[in-house]
Amino acid sequence: MSEQDPAAAFRIEAADLLDATEQALLDLTHDLASRDLVDTVFRGMHTLKGSGAMFGFDALAAFTHHCETAFDKVRKGVVQASAELVAITLGAMDHMRTLVDLEGDDPALEEAGNAILERLHTALGSAPEAGGEAPPAAQPLPTANATAAPGGWHIVFRLPAEAMANGTNPLILLDEMRELGDAEVRVLTDTVPPLDELDPTLCYLGWDVTLKGPATREDIEDVFIFVMDDMDLSIEALESEAPPAAGAVQAAASAKAAAPAESPRSPAPRSARAAEESVRVPAGRLDVLMDRVGELVIVQSRLAQLAESGLRGPAGELALRSISEEVERLASELRDTTMVLRMVPIAALFGRFRRLVHDLAHETGKEIELVTEGESTEIDKTVSEQLADPIVHLIRNACDHGLETPEERGQAGKATTGRIRLSAEQAGGEVLITITDDGRGINRQRVRAKAEANGLLQPGQVVPDSELLQMIFHPGFSTAEQVTNLSGRGVGMDVVKRTIEALRGTIDMTSEPGKGSTITLRIPLTLAIIEGLLVRVGQGNYVIPLAAVEECIELSLEEDIRTRGRSMISLRGRLVPFLRLREVFQTGTRPDPYQKIVVIGTGGERVGLVVDQIIGSHQTVIKSLSGLHRRLPSFSGATILGDGGVALILDIVQLVALGQQQEERLRAAG
Repeated sequence: MSEQDPAAAFRIEAADLLDATEQALLDLTHDLASRDLVDTVFRGMHTLKGSGAMFGFDALAAFTHHCETAFDKVRKGVVQASAELVAITLGAMDHMRTLVDLEGDDPALEEAGNAILERLHTALGSAPEAGGEAPPAAQPLPTANATAAPGGWHIVFRLPAEAMANGTNPLILLDEMRELGDAEVRVLTDTVPPLDELDPTLCYLGWDVTLKGPATREDIEDVFIFVMDDMDLSIEALESEAPPAAGAVQAAASAKAAAPAESPRSPAPRSARAAEESVRVPAGRLDVLMDRVGELVIVQSRLAQLAESGLRGPAGELALRSISEEVERLASELRDTTMVLRMVPIAALFGRFRRLVHDLAHETGKEIELVTEGESTEIDKTVSEQLADPIVHLIRNACDHGLETPEERGQAGKATTGRIRLSAEQAGGEVLITITDDGRGINRQRVRAKAEANGLLQPGQVVPDSELLQMIFHPGFSTAEQVTNLSGRGVGMDVVKRTIEALRGTIDMTSEPGKGSTITLRIPLTLAIIEGLLVRVGQGNYVIPLAAVEECIELSLEEDIRTRGRSMISLRGRLVPFLRLREVFQTGTRPDPYQKIVVIGTGGERVGLVVDQIIGSHQTVIKSLSGLHRRLPSFSGATILGDGGVALILDIVQLVALGQQQEERLRAAG
């Protein structure tokens, strides 16, 4: 069994901590007086600092310590939270992420960290003091060892009532404090109830500790690092009885400096690679998977017994058929169970965009509110990760082009704060992700003028509104009046379309002048296994994604001959172009007497695919094409058939585009 790298495990934990703390910071921007949010930010930093030091991420621990100290002042009411303090701390979170992935020292990074701390220090010095008292004089942020108290420490702590039931042993905590110095311990029994009301599983005691020695506040806090969030802890410096002798101070400092060499927290070798991909799976789903595997083992045992028994004849065939059916059932259930393991809530993806919108609002000077809906919708982890960049492009465009400035919105009778709604919902085998803004909408006249200038439309050419809006997805197409840092160069929307199509998804768009735009991404739930229609063309087998298949009709040899040169078929009064796959793939074989047309559709467009034989539906496990074949058009992957053969999976979007080009050529030819 392989063991997970501790540093990699920490990076995964740190990523979650940073995300949660960042979300609390973003919430804090809307409610600077929230004590709960300040506590959440402080706890996140405190845990990150402690865990970082434990796993040898000393640069991260030292940097986070200063940020934690800043929020400790806010938590204790010394200063008030401010928008500037939160903004600087958000920048500090980005620096922490870099430090998490860092291997070795980087002077440039250290310099950048110092610049952030300097800004943080300045913001603390200028922040209003809570309670209206005189602001404290600006002092340098304390270092990890600067909190040592010459006279020692007075520590009072009470553990949460369920501490011992949860495995916390107060004796171990007291022993750790004794290791820090000379500790005098007194038990506090003032909250112990009468005997008839006492619950033996709860902790009613508190402890009063006087600690003498060179221990720092950080050393003491580290003792309680795993229970600090839920306990009551007071740490106060004792008055010094006499100035320590210079020699004693130097000896203590020397001992402290020598400590890291013997400390169990000495830095461990770290890997430069980022945290490995991982998925957190609810235990219940793993239990279901184990149940299925257990059943499979039992069936395998039955099969082995049958082979050893030598049972032949009708009885043997009946037993073998029964086992085959059982294996088929288990394979189906294992497939479904395994696919569910890859599903993750889309909330994690949506959470990233709160920070993006916060930064964009600051950069554009606009007031922007992000509303998210359907965050519990689950989607395949791979799909979720590949959706991040397209949605970033769409949100950036909505913020930069879509939403007006507060002044423009006021003149238009709108609220000065623009709104972007990001929602997700499941519809059958698809997830619909919708990005809506209440901005100015897309200017059709400007789109048409740009399309005509680029040769995409002829002057005066009439096109449906939906087709006109789709023009913005052409490479290099931009209607922006000026190029900004965010957008306007015509780069991005074409990439969005390609990425969504690579996910076998589609994009729908609507826009109303003066009221805003809505872009809907239709994405399949998973990319691992699909239902496919297995067909034969010449001597080769191909898979057509079943979700795109609308109907199958027969193409007789006479009609095939009659339609040559046209490649159009009339379906319920509508002409539909069709492609002869035998010619597209240049099979060099003669057509079967009774060919079939598989009509596929995507994005409102329909195309027929002429095949020699429809074999039937097929559970398709998608395999990626090799690097040599990845750029082949018309194919999105491959799959292994039951006989060991290979079938290529057709790329519906590419085939529909090919069909549309063929239709345009036929129309142009009259």
